[in-house]
Amino acid sequence: MLTKTQVKEIREHLDKAQNPVFFFDNDQDGLCSFLLLQRYSEKGRGVAIKSYPEMDKGYFRRVGELNADYIFILDKPIVGSEFWEKVRQVNIPVVWIDHHDVKADGEEIPEFVNYYNPVYNKDSTNEPVTALCYQVSEKKEDIWLAVAGCIADSYFPDFYKDFLKKYPDLGKKSNEAFDILYDSQIGEMARMFAAGLKDTTSNVVSMLRFLIRAKTPYDVLEESPKNKSMHKRYKFIREKYDRLLEKALAERKPDKVLFFSYGGDMSMSGELANELSYRFPDKIIVVCYARGSKVNISARGENVKKVVLKAIEGLEGSRGGGHERAIGAQIRNEDLGKLKIILKEIV
Repeated sequence: MLTKTQVKEIREHLDKAQNPVFFFDNDQDGLCSFLLLQRYSEKGRGVAIKSYPEMDKGYFRRVGELNADYIFILDKPIVGSEFWEKVRQVNIPVVWIDHHDVKADGEEIPEFVNYYNPVYNKDSTNEPVTALCYQVSEKKEDIWLAVAGCIADSYFPDFYKDFLKKYPDLGKKSNEAFDILYDSQIGEMARMFAAGLKDTTSNVVSMLRFLIRAKTPYDVLEESPKNKSMHKRYKFIREKYDRLLEKALAERKPDKVLFFSYGGDMSMSGELANELSYRFPDKIIVVCYARGSKVNISARGENVKKVVLKAIEGLEGSRGGGHERAIGAQIRNEDLGKLKIILKEIV
């Protein structure tokens, strides 16, 4: 977790900011991190980062458009050097909160950035950024958002028992994050968030506005005119997801690796990799989304970071990073078949 000093400093930054922009990774951990800090400070706008693997320079445009006086970056492990160069030119304060071991992947943190990451604390930990932001906000009424972001990132928070006391009908008596994610109402809500982030920009903005004002998880789970587009999108995405999951399950073989690749107009690699890992905890899960000349990879499993980084090591233009049991990577489309062979040889 963050130290008391780090929590105090982040709160001071939030208090100083008059019109912050919150850039957050395009998943539930990033979304819930933003919501917790925005609802705490009651200031600023949120922008989901959809570029991969890094936050590219194009996002700096939003700083000017929103007339931001502070930049917060949440749950994004890599930020492009051209983005940092533009920040230097305008001299806007930056607060970056993350939980990835980016230094191990060769990334450097600019000296002007206020960087907070418990991985590098004396007592090293790597809780999701949602858990860190809940530590900062300490708003008990937002515990449902904190739980949703944590379980979606495969983390069981110590405050789950408090959530269960308040919302016993929405949770599940379990100490396993993915048990809760795939078999409870709070898990259903977390998956609804993931679907909502895959919508059009205007609908994502509408969802953010709605979630900033939502009082309880029931406001989200119960369909109403205010969240109708969220529910419609979730049903649409869920149908696509279930079809892909069925195809992925058909790829299962007795060996150690479950390798699944697909294309189309929408990436669901992270969600598919998570559920496949939940169903087959003893396997290395590798889900590849191919579009154009690039393939984005989501992989899960024991020691998977070491395995995948070794597999892509000799592939031109490849890159990857993440956690020991969860990693994202990118390769050229023409190397997809080669990757499958290399992975199976390594494992």
